[in-house]
Amino acid sequence: AMTGEFTIRTRKFKQNPLLGRRQFVLDVIHPGMANVSKKDLATKLASMYKVHDSQCIQLFGFKTAFGGGRSTGFGLIYENLDKMKKFEPKYRLKRAGLGAEKAGAGRRSKKDTKNRRKKVRGKEKTKAAGGKK
Repeated sequence: AMTGEFTIRTRKFKQNPLLGRRQFVLDVIHPGMANVSKKDLATKLASMYKVHDSQCIQLFGFKTAFGGGRSTGFGLIYENLDKMKKFEPKYRLKRAGLGAEKAGAGRRSKKDTKNRRKKVRGKEKTKAAGGKK
């Protein structure tokens, strides 16, 4: 994707068998580039650690060092997607394109229903809730 070269190093590499993942701090050296996309990093990590599916790699929390050229972030490599879906927070799954959309009425329509309900008494309340629009 990006044309520039970059090197990556992992520090504090840990096996976390309870959560079915490997976790590490990721140092990226990218002289002459503003940043490296997480997708590029994930593909490089996948080849480094022989990961069958780069979707199992979660990268986040990157900070670019002052003056640029170096970034540091955090990485997780899950054993499989099920483990990842089980343990990753929803927002990170959504970022990775795996999150289920939350269903339900929107905020406004809920308020409208509630306010319609306030205007009636007794049995009409249920009608106001679903019936009349």
